[in-house]
Amino acid sequence: KYIVSTRIRVGRSIEGFNFPTTITKHYRLKLETKITSALKDLPEDLQGTYFPLTGMTSETQRQLIEDHFLFKDDDSVLRDAFGYRDWPSGRGIFHNANKTFLVWVCEEDHMRIISMQKGGDIK
Repeated sequence: KYIVSTRIRVGRSIEGFNFPTTITKHYRLKLETKITSALKDLPEDLQGTYFPLTGMTSETQRQLIEDHFLFKDDDSVLRDAFGYRDWPSGRGIFHNANKTFLVWVCEEDHMRIISMQKGGDIK
């Protein structure tokens, strides 16, 4: 009755890769490839599109901002910890067709997995 929407976020790390603040560009690109390859095997209701930040069109960027999905390089703590090294290489956003399931790649974590739905009845 009172809950309009619910968002659950979890950060995950991939074994064998340095954390985003210390990873090299070479390994960040390898990590991006590993994650995006895994995203291709999701169940049908979670399948979607990956949008790399590198080469992102202004139209796609505008839409992701309107959807409140796009992360930026504006966190001073993450910047001071070298979290934006080689920005925007190896970073991107995945979402399913319904825009209820997102994965941020190499933002603050290797992956930030986000599930959203209307209401408060979490399934």
